[in-house]
Amino acid sequence: MEKHVSIAIDGPSGAGKSSLARRCAAAFGFLYADTGAIYRTVALAAKRSGVDPKDSEAVSALLPGLEIRMGYNAAGEQRMYLGGEDVSEAIRMPEISLGASDVSAQPAVRQFLLEMQRSLARENSVIMDGRDIGTVVLPDADLKIFLTASAEARAERRLKELRGRNVETDFESVLEDIRYRDRQDTEREIAPLRRAEDAVLLDTTELDFDESFAALSQIVLEKLCMDDGGEPA
Repeated sequence: MEKHVSIAIDGPSGAGKSSLARRCAAAFGFLYADTGAIYRTVALAAKRSGVDPKDSEAVSALLPGLEIRMGYNAAGEQRMYLGGEDVSEAIRMPEISLGASDVSAQPAVRQFLLEMQRSLARENSVIMDGRDIGTVVLPDADLKIFLTASAEARAERRLKELRGRNVETDFESVLEDIRYRDRQDTEREIAPLRRAEDAVLLDTTELDFDESFAALSQIVLEKLCMDDGGEPA
């Protein structure tokens, strides 16, 4: 391609955005950017500093001293670094997920991380997922997709993921966390989760992972073919 292509994937917590976007990026040779991991890293920093992630003043005071970096290993997998430490696994704990939702609602945090996200799209062909990629971070993205599923389906998937990492929890607790994050993400004043007007809707409630990937790939293929002047696949 002669120019960088940017694909924005938004949607609620547990919709499978990260897994699907990562596989899609690998399939099409794009860079994958999980922006939620950046907010999780801020939440981890707050927790380690004894700061309540809901305390906007205390979190804002932490930001100037944070050294957050996104990198990629030899396999092309995104890794997050906090003060030089690889915290890619630590940020995936349930309590950090809730903290990420809290800090992401704060204007100072969003502004602090905005340029990091936009610079990736300027310098690479990228598939970026999050809550406000198509509406705020990359409003001029070449393709916008809103990926969703029912709260129950998302809770089942998240429970399976957590158990795979030997995290002890139950369905009702995970479902409660999912619904809490949905409320936080959709009701916040700054950059709330919503479907961009020009975003393609993809509901994966009734689809397994391979079916969801096939549906997402078809949407991307059609966009790339049209951009190349060919017929949609």
